[in-house]
Amino acid sequence: MTTSVTVGLPARLHFGFLDMNGGLGRRFGSLGLAIDQPRTQVTLRTDTYGELKGPDIGRAERYLGLITGALGLEGGYALSVDEAIPAHAGLGSGTQLALAVAAALRQLHGLPLDPPGDAIRLGRGARSGVGIALFSQGGFVVDGGNAPGEAAPPVVARMAFPSAWRVILLLDPLRQGVHGEAEFAAFRDLPLFPAEAAAHVCRLTLMQILPALAEADITRFGAGLAEIQAMTGDHFAPAQGGRFASPAVAGALGVLARAGAHGPGQSSWGPTGFAFAPSAPEALRLCAALYAHPISRGLDIRICRGLNHGLV
Repeated sequence: MTTSVTVGLPARLHFGFLDMNGGLGRRFGSLGLAIDQPRTQVTLRTDTYGELKGPDIGRAERYLGLITGALGLEGGYALSVDEAIPAHAGLGSGTQLALAVAAALRQLHGLPLDPPGDAIRLGRGARSGVGIALFSQGGFVVDGGNAPGEAAPPVVARMAFPSAWRVILLLDPLRQGVHGEAEFAAFRDLPLFPAEAAAHVCRLTLMQILPALAEADITRFGAGLAEIQAMTGDHFAPAQGGRFASPAVAGALGVLARAGAHGPGQSSWGPTGFAFAPSAPEALRLCAALYAHPISRGLDIRICRGLNHGLV
């Protein structure tokens, strides 16, 4: 048996749900993209004394306990979280940490990987399947949502993200997105998403966003994504205090949009925001315009790449 394994997984952007109406028997469905930063990395090794260390180690330890029990494994382990995606920032920290711990344990014991199954065992992917889908291959993915009796949402489309494009990421360290009981309450209490609106989101995805990716047309890609973001953000506004969870991120996205950025929006419940640039030099220009504005103070601003691979 291998004695030490290190697993790294990328953060993901969640661009919105395809169908929160559920009238066709499937609900949610989502669009997402793997990005190269921030990321989660864990190291697991056999160790009688079981040293635990690193950021978010409490949650990682819980996942390790759950997955060892589910797989019927015994023994002592030392677990280190070497890097961690910020929690409750809209970047998939919980799912990526859970899948990284499960993958490390499986590799340590020479077991085949099973990200969809492990996600269910660890209580992840209840609504969105993009974090699970991005585990192995990254890129831009669309999942088909949940149906009664299914283990995990199926991937219905996966496309490579153009290598020249850049993602401008805006993190607000002072805020967290809706999560836990508040998130469950929001999905319970928000009004039903209109079927006509869900149909339009699906049309934008199939007939604008995916073709724009295939043709590397960032203008049409960004326009379609921004429209979905507006519809989704307005639907969730009562639960998060507006279209965006962070006023600072909202203001910064406005600055970027006026400077020419494409597809501004919020990932999942936020507060992290994003916008797109067609090249690295253009991303630098846009960030320079943002840094010149006082709204940028206190934000963690990064230029990221779309990542067309998953587990490393």
